[in-house]
Amino acid sequence: MRSNHLKLIICLFLIVATIAVFWQISNHDFVNYDDDLYVTENSHVQAGLTREGTIWAFTTTHAGNWHPLTWLSHMLDCDLYGLNAGWHHVTNLLFQIAHAIFLFLLLNRRTGALGLSAFVAALFALHPLHVESVAWVAERKDVLSTFFWMLTMWAYIRYAERQGGKTYLLVLLFFTFGIMSKPMLVTLPFVLFLMDYWPLGRLQLGQSIKESNLRIQALPVFRLVWEKVPLFALAAVSSVVTFYAQIGTVAPLDELPLKARMSNALVAYVSYIWKMIWPQDLAAFYPHTGMPPIWQVVGAGLLLACVSVFIIQAARRFPYLAVGWMWYLGTLVPVIGIVQVGAQSMADRYTYVSLIGLFIMIVWGIADLAAKWRYRRHILTTSTVALLLALAVATWLQVHHWRNSITLFKHTLDVTDQNWLIHGTLGSALAKEGRLDEAISHFVKALLINRNYAEAHNNLGAALAEKGKFDEAI
Repeated sequence: MRSNHLKLIICLFLIVATIAVFWQISNHDFVNYDDDLYVTENSHVQAGLTREGTIWAFTTTHAGNWHPLTWLSHMLDCDLYGLNAGWHHVTNLLFQIAHAIFLFLLLNRRTGALGLSAFVAALFALHPLHVESVAWVAERKDVLSTFFWMLTMWAYIRYAERQGGKTYLLVLLFFTFGIMSKPMLVTLPFVLFLMDYWPLGRLQLGQSIKESNLRIQALPVFRLVWEKVPLFALAAVSSVVTFYAQIGTVAPLDELPLKARMSNALVAYVSYIWKMIWPQDLAAFYPHTGMPPIWQVVGAGLLLACVSVFIIQAARRFPYLAVGWMWYLGTLVPVIGIVQVGAQSMADRYTYVSLIGLFIMIVWGIADLAAKWRYRRHILTTSTVALLLALAVATWLQVHHWRNSITLFKHTLDVTDQNWLIHGTLGSALAKEGRLDEAISHFVKALLINRNYAEAHNNLGAALAEKGKFDEAI
């Protein structure tokens, strides 16, 4: 009974803390960076949930993705709120709260570690790297797909405990809904296999799973893989559909060679870890500059290799390390840039689910490391409170940058270099407000960095024409 009261208190804390940090988004505007594609200039979405709109949602590859449930979600928001941006943001916030609670309850159910599960959920709820996914209306696909990710994990745990056919159908259903919200969920079957190792203990390989009070029968590797074949098949279909949807947006190899992509991927893996530890200079867009400096590539490769070797050696004693590390590396594969879609070198939103793996490693690892400390409880409690307060402040400040297009893009230019896309996008936002001289300045800066930026050429000409400078515009 006392345990249920503690769970309720933790859930209430997660709700209150998340609202306190993110509530300011209820007063934020749309931004002219994909919000136009998804809502503000999309007549299908603005019409709300209609028969024609539903058919469009299931047949379109608009915005370079096939994610019909995401379109339906935006349509429902327009039915409920019209174009009141604040309420569109609040929907994202509700998903963020739900994810934190789901994560806490799922981890606690299988490990019985109430405090550790709560800490992982709090890190997820309050980390600044997650601001982009919550504070950006166009990233509804991120929070919606993660909602189905959590439901799939819940159904899978129930299936592992009961081995019921009906429960497995729930796993398939929620996973299908997830990839219909965002194709990044193709890595989820892989994560479910990791969960078989820890915390479910279905694939024990000799390690001792002490945390769980709910015993589950161990099964051969072949059986565990075989039962996930339908999930891998769905993931394969989603990958093919996504590749078709993104034809025309994938950078060709002669434009961005494989060597540069692999090098950037190594650096990005380490950069995400650093931004998790020290979340400073977060930006809405990080421009891809091609081949990173060789010292960064070599350093990143060595670091990742050393960590991987250490974790392989420690996996049997500390299975959560292997699960967390592979969770992090594996879930980033679709967006790490080997198949380069867009002009970004990395993106905060890509870490939304991936960081859970690192959070598990850190929280459970510190708990084991501090097991014999003399003043363990006092030190860990004080450190936890201080860390969560620091993250809450940093997240609140980062959310503030997203209040409108101009504040967001000015901040992005302050923390990045050679950012041609954001100069052009900021110029468009300024032009809409009639600040033509400032807009022209940013269009020119964008073209000095990237002379092939067609949209900036077009917008510069339009701004000059609006000022009556027709010869320059032509």
